[in-house]
Amino acid sequence: METRAWLLKEHGPVCAYCGSKFAARTMTLDHVAPRRGQTAYDRRDNLVLACRSCNEKKRDLAPLAFLLGLRSRAANLVRYGSHLSEGLLDLARSLLPAGESPSSASSANNNHKRWNAAAEPDDESPYRD
Repeated sequence: METRAWLLKEHGPVCAYCGSKFAARTMTLDHVAPRRGQTAYDRRDNLVLACRSCNEKKRDLAPLAFLLGLRSRAANLVRYGSHLSEGLLDLARSLLPAGESPSSASSANNNHKRWNAAAEPDDESPYRD
């Protein structure tokens, strides 16, 4: 099964960064760790569904820089990126907002109808967009 279809089946049409639900046809595939011309990064453990807005904001930013811009992105990535490589998941878990444990974020993986509402920006982040 192709990656995009597999991700839609696993998580529904939900952006792995903002946690919002969109029409399936508008979802894009995003490389969590930017490709920069390398095909090795086209694996499922580096791809997530993203809305156009988040995909445009992320561009070719490193995962750390993008996740620091809005810490709720890390929680959503843990929820909707359970298939990602351990290194990417460890990075996202280390950035979870205060009071949110990795287990509470990952437990939402089993409930695909549960989407995160718009989160408040992390005002203290120097990476905020």
